[in-house]
This record gives sequence, C-alpha cells and structure tokens, in this order.
Amino acid sequence: MAFKKEIVEIIEPRDIFVGNPDAPVTLMEFGEYENEACAKANEVVKQLLEEFEGSIRFNFRHFPLINIHQRSMKAGEAAVGAAQEGKFWEMHNILFARRRNLGTTSLKLYSLEAGVYNKKFLDDLVSSTYGWQVRGDLREGMDKGVREIPAFFINGEQFIGKPTFENLSKSITAALKKSKRKTAASQRA
Repeated sequence: MAFKKEIVEIIEPRDIFVGNPDAPVTLMEFGEYENEACAKANEVVKQLLEEFEGSIRFNFRHFPLINIHQRSMKAGEAAVGAAQEGKFWEMHNILFARRRNLGTTSLKLYSLEAGVYNKKFLDDLVSSTYGWQVRGDLREGMDKGVREIPAFFINGEQFIGKPTFENLSKSITAALKKSKRKTAASQRA
C-alpha cells in the first residue's frame, strides 16, 4: 500500500509584507525578537508606515543571534507559524512587546492572543517545522553582509547609519524621489 505524501505550502518570510503591495519603496529589516535595538526599531517602523502610508511596504526577516539570545530562533519560528494563518504582524508585535519572556509555552499563549488557532502550533514549534525558513532568512542576511542587527535595506540597498525615524525618513524620501524620476523617465521613453 502506497502512502500519499501531503505537500504543505509554507508562506515564507520573504513573501510577508505590511503596507501598500504596490509601493515604490520596500523597507526590509533583518532582526530578532529578543534584541532591544530591534524592539526600538520596530516602533520606528510603525511610525514610518504611518508617515509614508501608501508609499512604502515593510518586510521583516529573521536574524536570530542564538549565541546571545537562545530563544530568538523559536520566537522567529513562532512568527512564521502565525504567518501560516495570516497573523504574522499580530504575532510580530506581541513578540516584541513580550521579548523578555519567549519560552515555548509563552509562545503558544501569544499565538492565541494573536488569533492563531492551529491546534498543532505547539507541536510545530517543538518539531521546528518552520526552522528552515528562519535559517533561510539568517543565511540570506549573511549573504547580504548583515553583521549586526537591526539591519535595514531600502529597495535592496543597505541602509548605513543609526535606524532612527529621522535617518530612515531621509533615506525613504530619497528613494521615493529616485523612484519618481525613474517613472517619469520611463513614461517619456
């Protein structure tokens, strides 16, 4: 008797955005949930999404510093697990808010708070179902030259500087101007 293998499509972190899907500027961050600087950057990103509403979209990628933060890997997996039910951003914000308590049992409770009702959520965490996705983000970040977090990229180019609202705003504004020039040039052609 042959067994039929069930193929499960996993929504990858690289495909999860918040903001206008057709925005001319894509802001991407490599970070993790236990890092204080990433938690501060998350608040800056919320401001940027409000300030540049309609003009930017944001993508968060996992870069767990497991030598320093042992629970950051599982927290990233929990976020990817929540994404499978369309609750990535809810879980993302809860994880930052509760970054000092990211044990597996807590992650299960946070998933319920985020609106995830997958009965296998805890099993998926324990068996590292989404570990490959988090490791894939980490590998991509290293390939892009990320050495410390939070690390931001604006339209694929690494942002250099302190990720404050003012600094990121200037870079996003410059990227928007560049995008408008490209659009105008292509319309003339």
